[in-house]
Amino acid sequence: MDAAETFNQIPLSIDPATKAISTSDPSLQDEIDELNRVHRAFVGLETPNGIPPPPAPVNPKRSVQITKLRESGNGSYKKGAYPEAIKMYELAMRMASDRPPWEASGLVREELSALYNNRAQSFMAQQMWPEGALDAEVAVEMKRVANIKGWWRRGQCLKEMGRLEEAADWVRQGLDFERAGPEKQQVGELEALQRELNKALDKS
Repeated sequence: MDAAETFNQIPLSIDPATKAISTSDPSLQDEIDELNRVHRAFVGLETPNGIPPPPAPVNPKRSVQITKLRESGNGSYKKGAYPEAIKMYELAMRMASDRPPWEASGLVREELSALYNNRAQSFMAQQMWPEGALDAEVAVEMKRVANIKGWWRRGQCLKEMGRLEEAADWVRQGLDFERAGPEKQQVGELEALQRELNKALDKS
């Protein structure tokens, strides 16, 4: 039988009040969650006829809220209240991740890179090196160039965990990207970390 003629019934149901879709098939859950997220975004539109706006300019309300949460997190960090700072960054991450799909993806990556960088710093302040390393890596994946802090923080976390060769390789990659980027005059901190790692490797 031709696969195109095969009908597979998918176990879906709809909430009559919210119109949210649900399923009893766990393999479909991610797709259903994304569908419901897009539906909520459409329902919340304030544009004429409910038509999504162009990618730019973005809704300023969400940007303001994300900025406020990030600044609150920064304030908590400066006071040494690291768990509170992490909580604020995570709330901001959630808001940034929930931007509707028609908004500029570059903006989301920029926001999330900064927030993951900040959360990495909060983890590092508590000597939570694996968590800090992971967040710094995500920050760099979101923004590879002009992100010296992200490159440095993951390299430092790897060093603290004793993963010297991995740290040296990571920092080397970071320098390759940053020396060719707009912040090439500001790579001193990354170069200093590279020297520390090379010395440690020579002794080992």
